[in-house]
Amino acid sequence: MALSFNPRLVRGVSRCHAIVTAKMALAASCRDFSAAEKSTVIVNLNDNTGVATIQLNRPPVNSLNLQLLTDIKIALDKLQMKKDCRGMILTSSSPGIFCAGLDFMEMHNPQEGRAREFWRSLQEVWKMLYGSRLATIAAINGHSPAGGCLLSLTCDYRVMAQGKFMIGLNETLLGMVAPFWFQDTMTNTIGHREAEKALQLGLLYSGENALNVGLIDELVPPEKVMQTAQVQMQTWLKIPDLARRLTKEQMRGPTLQKFVQRQNEDVDQIMKFIMDSATQRSLGIYLNTLKHKQLTSV
Repeated sequence: MALSFNPRLVRGVSRCHAIVTAKMALAASCRDFSAAEKSTVIVNLNDNTGVATIQLNRPPVNSLNLQLLTDIKIALDKLQMKKDCRGMILTSSSPGIFCAGLDFMEMHNPQEGRAREFWRSLQEVWKMLYGSRLATIAAINGHSPAGGCLLSLTCDYRVMAQGKFMIGLNETLLGMVAPFWFQDTMTNTIGHREAEKALQLGLLYSGENALNVGLIDELVPPEKVMQTAQVQMQTWLKIPDLARRLTKEQMRGPTLQKFVQRQNEDVDQIMKFIMDSATQRSLGIYLNTLKHKQLTSV
């Protein structure tokens, strides 16, 4: 997997991308991730329905740092172990934002040990969600670029809020290449040709366009996102668990097997990319761009 981070592309990031990931992401990206924080996920399990809700809870934009990924893993592991839990709805506690993607501070001047742990945690969250025995629905209540899009794509069904919200794997806008498992997840959802265009162009889709290409399954008013997800979950839970789970395993098994075979290789490649001096210079340029936009934008 050839990876690059082009400073010219960083400086030329589109206004659309800046609105979605730059203006809002700075506060979370610049947070001291060694500081004590409240729980970054909120988990509720309804004993009557067997449906759990996981809310991403790292304001303002739920950028994925090591702590948030670790908390997601712990929550998923606990739910997997609960025999009475049959379904899970993934959403956000922050209005207008589902997840802004990876926290770039985890990759800027990192210690290699922590950077490896961070990337492996992202891999494990993807693997746990994509291969979950549970019926899973993403209740996308706002912007969902990059890693946020990836999280939603792991789910069995996606409900998104209407409005000026964007979703997509937009890594190439920063001169980066989405890892193969990002690409496979996208291709499995919207088909090879649409994924080929989306990944090369770093497309961020409006809700309407995302619905048209199959990136999401429903588009509803923001106040109805959770209600719609809960109603849809009942449709999934009407199917006998074993039959649904085995079908899911057959459909997603080849992608998961490919990932497991190349998982260590992927870590080594991303570490080579992250630790490269050119990458670090470009990350610095991008973070300075975020600071400038935050200071000059209302």
